[in-house]
Amino acid sequence: MPAKSSSPAPSNIAAQMGAKPTGARLARVEASPQFSGGKFRNNVPTTSGLSLTDIPKVATAVFTGTAARRPKQAIPLVAAPATEPEADPRGLHVTWYGHSTALIEIEGKRVLVDPVWSDRCSPSQLAGPRRLHEPPVPLHELPRIDAVVISHDHYDHLDMATVQHLSGLHPAIFVVPLGVGAHLERWGVPAARIAELDWNESTRVAGLELIATPARHFSGRGFSRDGTLWASWVIKGESRRVFYSGDTGYFTGFAGIGAEHGPFDVTLVQVGAYGEAWPDIHMFPEDGVSVHVDVQGGLMIPVHWATFDLAAHRWAEPVERAWSEAKARGVKLAVPRPGERVDVDCPPEIDAWWQQVA
Repeated sequence: MPAKSSSPAPSNIAAQMGAKPTGARLARVEASPQFSGGKFRNNVPTTSGLSLTDIPKVATAVFTGTAARRPKQAIPLVAAPATEPEADPRGLHVTWYGHSTALIEIEGKRVLVDPVWSDRCSPSQLAGPRRLHEPPVPLHELPRIDAVVISHDHYDHLDMATVQHLSGLHPAIFVVPLGVGAHLERWGVPAARIAELDWNESTRVAGLELIATPARHFSGRGFSRDGTLWASWVIKGESRRVFYSGDTGYFTGFAGIGAEHGPFDVTLVQVGAYGEAWPDIHMFPEDGVSVHVDVQGGLMIPVHWATFDLAAHRWAEPVERAWSEAKARGVKLAVPRPGERVDVDCPPEIDAWWQQVA
């Protein structure tokens, strides 16, 4: 269980649901090429729900084999250094904090993606998937953040309490897909600090170009779905480039992202929380390696695994499968412990640390 200083305090469920776009924000939503029939849609046919025949099989998997879905020993964490590393105007470093939360230090600027510090990824801190390890660093000990990038509004990627703390502690601009700004404004983030983008739109923050690129997923924090957009992200400095997949099923559009924005020095790619019943919205680890290849990535860092139990597969299976596929395809992989800072130009050798605790 996380230390109390590491996790934001729980808040009421009604506020956790966020807000629906209205006014000028709604007008932008409705004008998007991705929006039709009252909701956002993927640009390829996508099944995002379970069929009636899938439900019994998935329900059985959820309530059986739970021991294998959690590590048998404590997940090793790497604490932040006592002295903050100096900003490197030419460097590129990635610190993975667990699940999809990562700090990207690019050319002296800091971008935090999908930050979740709460104990549970749920509208209630009394129920829902609970963290399998503490956050490696307390939220208040993060270095100055220039931009916070959100891929979509699901609870394991957009955490109200974390957003509120970051808004108060840092001057960061929140860069989000269309419609997500309504949630942030309800939670107290000033409108002037929110940049909402459609696919293939960009904004500049602290000298970096942040570009929302397509993904294959869905959205929603309550009973209604797809009222806000989801995205993958391109982060460009003067000479360094990063790609973050967000949550996504595999589709051929990643090759187009690579052709237009690649090559990338490093990719952060979703490899976990998959199942046979929903490949269109959460890809398998092998597909994650294909995404890395498609976008012309250099180093690949697997994300969206290890921290929350969100699917029926074994805890370490995502990274094992990604590592095997990476070796087969000659892809350079780094698998840091939560909290470990990776120098993209000199990544650590893989030591299979997860096998010791699985």
